[in-house]
Amino acid sequence: MVLAVWLMLPAYLPNPFAAVFGGGRPIDGGKTMSDGRRILGDGKTFRGFFAGLICGTLAGLLQMRLIESYPVILGAQLPAFGTGGLNTTIVVFALAFGSLFGDMFMSFFKRRMGLKRGAPLPVVDQLDFVMGALIFAYLASPYWFSEQFTFKIILVILIITPLLHLVTNVIGYFIGVKKEPW
Repeated sequence: MVLAVWLMLPAYLPNPFAAVFGGGRPIDGGKTMSDGRRILGDGKTFRGFFAGLICGTLAGLLQMRLIESYPVILGAQLPAFGTGGLNTTIVVFALAFGSLFGDMFMSFFKRRMGLKRGAPLPVVDQLDFVMGALIFAYLASPYWFSEQFTFKIILVILIITPLLHLVTNVIGYFIGVKKEPW
């Protein structure tokens, strides 16, 4: 479980930070599609997107500094992101960007389905950002991805993510950055 959380931290952090620091101009500019529904909605803003992207990327880069002093945490040997050098930054960025992209991508489809902002779509809401992060990380560094994201790690991610998602959403609801606790 430690490895799964370690590998996904740059993907887990962008969306909560986007909610905390978001607001302002929506990415879709308030435009609607031919179905009369918003492209993404007011919940997807430029400020939130860039804040989330920066926070996720910085978290991954800080993780790389952390393993220089603490390569083992709770008995788990922590892997580096990417194959080194610029690839490390690219992988961390891909995890953060993919997380936000996956969430936006599903937001687009939720609008097409007629679901309003904040309306629950069980399982999809909890895993859309995971799929985006995994796809972008694979595209950024296929060899590294295949070495780190084993079947077991992906299974753990798919099991713990909905629980982590629920906990962070409830916290967000109680501190006032989310309108719904799901």
